[in-house]
This record gives sequence, C-alpha cells and structure tokens, in this order.
Amino acid sequence: MGFKMKDLNQLIIKFDYDQNFKDQDFYVSKSNEYSFKLLNSWPKWEKNFLNLIGETFSGKTHLINIFLKKFKGIKIEASNINNHILKEIKIYENIVVENLNKDINENLFYTLLNIIEQDNKYLIVTSKKPIVDFSYELDDLNSRSKNFLLSSIEKPDDDLMFALILKNLSDRQISINKKLIDFIIKRIDRSYGKIFDFIYKIDEISLKRKKAIDFRIIKEVLGE
Repeated sequence: MGFKMKDLNQLIIKFDYDQNFKDQDFYVSKSNEYSFKLLNSWPKWEKNFLNLIGETFSGKTHLINIFLKKFKGIKIEASNINNHILKEIKIYENIVVENLNKDINENLFYTLLNIIEQDNKYLIVTSKKPIVDFSYELDDLNSRSKNFLLSSIEKPDDDLMFALILKNLSDRQISINKKLIDFIIKRIDRSYGKIFDFIYKIDEISLKRKKAIDFRIIKEVLGE
C-alpha cells in the first residue's frame, strides 16, 4: 500500500524533505536553487533576457509554471512562433519561449527579441544548452544571444535524486524503503532522464507483479 505526502517525513531523516518542497511540489536543492531564486526575484534582474538551461526532465517547465502562476505571462513553444504570436505577446509583460534549439525561425525569433527590448518586456528562453552556443546564420542574432542572463539547472545531487525517486514513486502508490533509495542513488547515472526511466520501469514491474519493491527488483531494473 502506498503512502501519502504528509507521511513522507516519517521515512526520511537524511534531509528536511518537507521544507525543501516549494511551490507546486518543486523540490529545491543545490542543483536548482540558483534558478529557483533567480526566477522568484523577478523583476530584479540585471537584464530582461534570461536563458534557463537544463537537460530533459530537469524541471525547467515546472519552474516556468511556478513563475507564470506567480507573475503571469504567456508561454510559447519555440517551434510555434509565428507572426500572429508576435502580435499576441504585446499585451504581456513576461514572455516564455520553451525548448529553443538551433532550428528556430531566425527572423521571427530576432523580431521577438526586438519587441522585448523595445517594449521593455521580459523574456525567458528554456533550452537544453546555452543559446549563446548555437550558431545562427543571422549575425545579429548571434550577437543578441550573448545578452542573456544564464541560469543552469545542474545534474541532480544526492538530495534531489532522493526526493525525485521518493516523490514520483509515492505518486504512483509505490512504497519504498529509504535504504533502497540510497542503494539506487549510488548506482544510477546522475541524469534526470535516467532517473525517470528507472521510475517508469519500476512502475511497470509493480503493476505487473503486484509485489513490494525489493533489492532483487531494483538490481534487475539497474541491469545488475
């Protein structure tokens, strides 16, 4: 039988789990604390342009949703930027462009940057790597990309890995002993993608076999 979030603190003594969960169940650790605090310090930024960087599943969208709930604004997929959207954003102070990559329509993106600057708006761009590292055909766009504040979500530390595994398994009504999580952390790749792939596989096994998660199952999923 699973356990509820309010009961989790009974299982954990290695860190203050409940206190570290912030808005909308976002767990703050050394890996993401800088980004969390920077977004929450809006509008006291050095620049109006911010690039939030992190690998898949690192929590970029989660942070953006917290930001928009608190400060309002509009969120756009980078691949969906078009002339209609460029008109639509004029009524918003905060604009978020998610999942930017080097395949963006450069002219449209450059126009967007001009709108942000001319109207003194704020732009947050999320990407897997710093946009300043993208090589655009437009020289002006390469120059503009250097004018972003950079905030990177680092690879998960032990506390964050512990929290992600425990929270996501408990959300799936899967109970797991603290010692098992410590065992997992020592053996799994320090990658958000690998962590969520592991959780997915554990969930599948739990549903099929309908038995408690033990060392044998964990070793099986880890390929040991």
